[in-house]
Parts: sequence; C-alpha cells; structure tokens
Amino acid sequence: MNPEKLTVEDKQLLLRLARQSIELAVKGLPMIYLKLDDYSGPLREDGASFVTLTEAGELRGCVGALEPYQPLVQDVCEHAVAAALEDYRFRPVHLAEIQYLQIEISRLTRPEPLPYDSPEELLRVTRPGIDGVVFRDGIRRATFLPQVWEKVPDKAEFFTHLCLKMGGPGNLWKYKPLQVLTYQVEEFQEK
Repeated sequence: MNPEKLTVEDKQLLLRLARQSIELAVKGLPMIYLKLDDYSGPLREDGASFVTLTEAGELRGCVGALEPYQPLVQDVCEHAVAAALEDYRFRPVHLAEIQYLQIEISRLTRPEPLPYDSPEELLRVTRPGIDGVVFRDGIRRATFLPQVWEKVPDKAEFFTHLCLKMGGPGNLWKYKPLQVLTYQVEEFQEK
C-alpha cells in the first residue's frame, strides 16, 4: 500500500526542517524537538526517506532508509543530519557551506521483490526513471534512487554501478542471481 501523497505545505515544511536540522547539527547543537501532534497525518506516520545534498550540482551527501521505522518527519530530520555529517564518501559539511547546499527529499514506497529468471529478463522488467532498485547479495546490499537513472540511463551500466556500490564486482548481476527489490519515490527539492 502506497502512502498518502504529501501536500505542498508538508513538502515545504520537511525541506525547512531538514535545513534547520543540518544547521543545528553542524553547529553542534541538539536536534529540533519534534512534537508529533503539531504535524499532519502523513508526517506523523512511519515513513522511509532519503535526503540528498548537492552543492553546485555535485553530490555532497545522501543518506536514508529503505524501510519505514519512525515518523516521516523524524526520519527526514535524522537523514538530513546524516547526509551532512556521516556520509562516508564525503567530509562533513562545514557551517560556511550550508548556504550553498541544495536539499532534495525522496519519500519511498515499500520495496517489493522483483522476480526475474535471467540477466536479460532483469534488463527487460526494470523501469528506468520510475523504479529505485535494491540489489542484495548475502549481507551486502545497495540501492540507487530512481533519480540516478538520469545520470546512468543505460540499464546494464546502472546495474554494474549498483554492484560496485554494493561492494561486489561490476558484472555480478550477470552471473549470480541477486535478490532485487524495487520501489518508487515522491521526490521534491528546494527551489
């Protein structure tokens, strides 16, 4: 079951709270106190999100969760801070940088298994630009949000990069059956 769509006001509020959370964390201050009764139903419901930070069009951090385990408003605030300070691919954001950050939030549907019998079928059944894709191989897993298709539109190349992100060889998807899940997102960003 897909969650109720967010209103324009909900989206603007989440973006504002994400930015405030980053500013507080970078200054070493405690997180915003979130009184859940103050928020709309969709923001109080458990929700999974990814927060992506860019600076001058370049990725600066991206952290999130695939499965909902806490209220969406809290999930967004925590992942905004983690994207700014804990993404292992980047140094932590500094105070002077915050004004240059662009914040994008992706609210995920629950990942669903994508059955397939061969690499050729996997290529056929995946929907670029619509599906976020999760690859699992034992304890290893990695995901790309649907927005990644814009930068890597070729399915084979997309899967190769996803295998590398997972810590496996790029061609793993061609010779070993992986557990594949897909999900969709409601994506919005600062203007």
